[in-house]
Amino acid sequence: MATDPRNAALGPRLRELRTAQGLTQGDVARRLGISPAYLSLLEKGKRTVQLPLLFKALDLYGVSMEAFMASVGESRVDAGLARLLDEPLLRSLNLSEDDLRGLSAEPKVVTTITALFNLYKSTRSQLDQVLAEGPGEPSTASESPRRSEPPRRDSMSLDPSYEHHPFDEVREFLERHQNHFASLEARAEEFAREHAFARRASAETLTRALEGDYGVRVAREAQPLGASVVRRFDGETLTLSDRMAEQRVKFQLAHTLALRLFEEEKIHEPILAGFRPRHDETLPLVKIHLANYFAGALLLPYGVFFDQVQRTRYDVELLARVFESSYETVAHRICNLGDPKRRGVPMHFHRVDVAGNISKRYSGDGARFARREGSCPKLAVHLAFMTPNAVRKQYSQYPDGSTFFCFAKVQAEAKGGSISRGTIYSIGLGCRAADARHVTYANDRPFVDAATQAVPVGTTCRYCERTDCNMRSAPSLKFAFRVEEGVRKDNVFSPHVAQDDAPPRRRRRKTLPTV
Repeated sequence: MATDPRNAALGPRLRELRTAQGLTQGDVARRLGISPAYLSLLEKGKRTVQLPLLFKALDLYGVSMEAFMASVGESRVDAGLARLLDEPLLRSLNLSEDDLRGLSAEPKVVTTITALFNLYKSTRSQLDQVLAEGPGEPSTASESPRRSEPPRRDSMSLDPSYEHHPFDEVREFLERHQNHFASLEARAEEFAREHAFARRASAETLTRALEGDYGVRVAREAQPLGASVVRRFDGETLTLSDRMAEQRVKFQLAHTLALRLFEEEKIHEPILAGFRPRHDETLPLVKIHLANYFAGALLLPYGVFFDQVQRTRYDVELLARVFESSYETVAHRICNLGDPKRRGVPMHFHRVDVAGNISKRYSGDGARFARREGSCPKLAVHLAFMTPNAVRKQYSQYPDGSTFFCFAKVQAEAKGGSISRGTIYSIGLGCRAADARHVTYANDRPFVDAATQAVPVGTTCRYCERTDCNMRSAPSLKFAFRVEEGVRKDNVFSPHVAQDDAPPRRRRRKTLPTV
């Protein structure tokens, strides 16, 4: 046996047979009459397997000598481990066949390696996204609001789909189309003419269109406290919660009309032609958004809405009253004004909660938002919670010098008499500082000098390059993290840089002329 070149492979093969049958080393050692430590040395190939012991082990495992010897030397690498070895990082380790067989014989080791490597992939994926797309850095004033093509990656870059979320794909889809879909606008206008809608469609006219043209029965039902389903549509019956305000009822009726038009006329399919998302969930999400878009176009017709926007100079509160709609719906619709013949001011939109989480975001003016981390606490959309009954307004300047005019308002809806049970959001809109003259909220914020009037902001603390922010919640990845006992800035996460130690510039004294 000692001269057989395959002898070193006998032990590992015996281990594979044992683990395949779910037996422990202690159980097998007891049946073979040896110690568990000696069995471990045999399975690792560090001791020669004697024939009497080999026959006894094969009898225990129910394998013939012929079949066993034929299988010795075959490459048996765990499938999950083999897939990992295709990754550039592990390929550089130059593992041999013996190394792979040894790892595969230890299931717990394989599981641990796989889990750790997947964690590495997730982290590397996020770093690749940061380096390639710069999610933490706002675009410069010269950048076009239109989204650029995804950057090319080198051979070591891992697939970012591990972290890339379906909602990211929806946002990118909208920005690629500048959040304007002319075919849906045209069909909404045509639908309104066909059904002789007045300037503002009512819940009654929308219900008649659903029931008369599409045979959809509309019902209202009492929603118990704690329930969260406000609309249920099974293709024949549309059931709406009786807790919804009239504005929301109209929107849900218009959304359901869009779904029936999508089903019967396929008006959404040309928009989606050629769109190949990474995630299965993305297409349904885009379809839902397009149905919402159609609902907005039906309730706030482009031509009439555009004229009122120009007349009121983007007064969202006044527009909500004029069109008997919600502040958020009007804010959304303002971001749809992309018709080349009647184009509105490019704007960004985001909705945040009191914890700073961004649940909706869209950039039509080049403003950039972080994918996962919260945004800068000095943005107007966050500061609006300090003045919930008033519109918060400010100029915001990013580290690269790009400056935006931002305004935000808090929207709250109680449930069961309690705002804690209900919803509370801050709705933020903004445009480039050069376009602020078109917005009524900027009337009392004349823009003269960015250095003195604009609030210094960033995208998120992790990617912000400001060294003097007193509201940091984490150290920036753009600076080395150092702890110095003798230096304390006003924020513990602010990096200590060379400029902090430079002597202050002395101002020259003015001398008065002698008389």
